[in-house]
Amino acid sequence: MDSMDRRRPHAWEERPSGLLAPVRLDPQGKDGPTRNQVAGPRWRRTSPGRYVPASTDRECIHQHILEQGHRIGAHGAVTGWAALRFRGAAYFDGLEGRGAGGLAPVPIVTGGALLRPDPSVLVSRAQLAECERELVEGIWVATAERALFDEVRRHGRLRQAIADIEVAAAAGLIGFTEFAAYVAPRNPWTGIALAREAAALAGFGCWSRPEVGMALIWLLDAELGRPRCNVPVFDRAGRLVAIVDLLDPEAGCVGEYQGSEHKDGDRHRRDVAREQALRDVGLECFEVVGGDLGDRDLVEKRMHAARDRSLFRAPADRLWTLDPPAWWAAWAAARGL
Repeated sequence: MDSMDRRRPHAWEERPSGLLAPVRLDPQGKDGPTRNQVAGPRWRRTSPGRYVPASTDRECIHQHILEQGHRIGAHGAVTGWAALRFRGAAYFDGLEGRGAGGLAPVPIVTGGALLRPDPSVLVSRAQLAECERELVEGIWVATAERALFDEVRRHGRLRQAIADIEVAAAAGLIGFTEFAAYVAPRNPWTGIALAREAAALAGFGCWSRPEVGMALIWLLDAELGRPRCNVPVFDRAGRLVAIVDLLDPEAGCVGEYQGSEHKDGDRHRRDVAREQALRDVGLECFEVVGGDLGDRDLVEKRMHAARDRSLFRAPADRLWTLDPPAWWAAWAAARGL
């Protein structure tokens, strides 16, 4: 896989322990509940013929995916956002399509097989090669490439598709070049043009969806060229200044996305000190906060203003560098960077 295929901070998560697989009815009451037991309050029906104890956390997204994945028999797999989340990609939550019960229907691709639909699942009968599914914790789950391919085609929006690719890569599930190679030959598929365009534009190295949104405004709206993202910047003495969300090396311009967690007093003080350290080495900074991304014109103007203020120093005259010192590789690897 390419160099971005590594787990990144906050983009990957372990599946929680204690997930319970649904069971079928058992007339003896040994391997599952009896018919009389499921008529009472102690069992909850997850899908036709399958049950879990009523105390099982129905709001746990991994439990929800596991329960619906047990519908799959000889053919099919959990796919899309649910497969990616079950594999560890933290930024796939399916909230876009969540139902009245609070959990989104789990996408399932059946490979042409019939599967009884209901509000808990979103069923596709598209083709599914046997090599495109794997057993994960007892359920069939689409490979990361296939799940991502299905997800970007499902919602059909370019910027969201690019963000999907970026956060799947940040979780270590796919590589950018591998995903582009996966979609390249799939000519007859619905949505293939969008998937190819998204794969061609992805590869920034963002660690979260808001970072992708900021990078795309820089590239597509402000038309300021392709930025570099999450790159370490060092001073000339080899000390780390910061790992910046967005960098235009030519101008010496840095963009930082500040989420709600940055409002905390200690965190805010660190952010102020960080920005001052960047300015001390001659880097001009701009900031984007959560609500700003909905106003692209506002962010675009802020980006242009910051770039216009930038110093555009020649590499030899800069007080900063992107060349890592000898200690960096081991230090970064130990911290998952």
